[in-house]
Amino acid sequence: MLIRQITSKTEAGTDEAGRGCLAGPVTAAAVILPADFDLAELNDSKKLSEKQRYDLRPQIEAKAIAFSYAHVFPDEIDQINILNASIKAMHLALTKLSLPIDFIAVDGNRFHPFESVPHECVIKGDGKYQNIAAASVLAKTYRDDYMKNIHEKFPHYSWHQNKGYPTKDHRMAIAKNGPTPYHRKSFQLFPK
Repeated sequence: MLIRQITSKTEAGTDEAGRGCLAGPVTAAAVILPADFDLAELNDSKKLSEKQRYDLRPQIEAKAIAFSYAHVFPDEIDQINILNASIKAMHLALTKLSLPIDFIAVDGNRFHPFESVPHECVIKGDGKYQNIAAASVLAKTYRDDYMKNIHEKFPHYSWHQNKGYPTKDHRMAIAKNGPTPYHRKSFQLFPK
């Protein structure tokens, strides 16, 4: 499935999670994998169960040359829009890597240049490139951890289950209880 080989020792893959959510941050991860990395179960995080993602995370982190993740929070998402916030989260994650990088493989079709490092945008890259798939798993699990944590403060919204995505129950909870400081005010929060 994930057939593309890594082209250099310091190629980073990057991806984000949470773009379509009504609450919580958008989270990105960046991962540098060794050239001989192979994890058969690794795939686009959306195609994996929650248990599979959490099982894969320590394996990815143990085998990665370097990895990092970063959040961009709702107040900034509302100021700069979700696309720019997603790209900013990827840039922050890349900045936090412990090694300099010489190439970036980006999931999706939009990215702003990062320093002077060449990059390639790959549509559905998390199903094609192992380093993007690894970043996808880390971004999703670290964002899920954050949402489970803030669920304790606002249990009415069931963030431990919906992770901030626009489920019917989440929208109904917003309609009943109003938005929280963790909601993205620039998004369509209430049911139509």
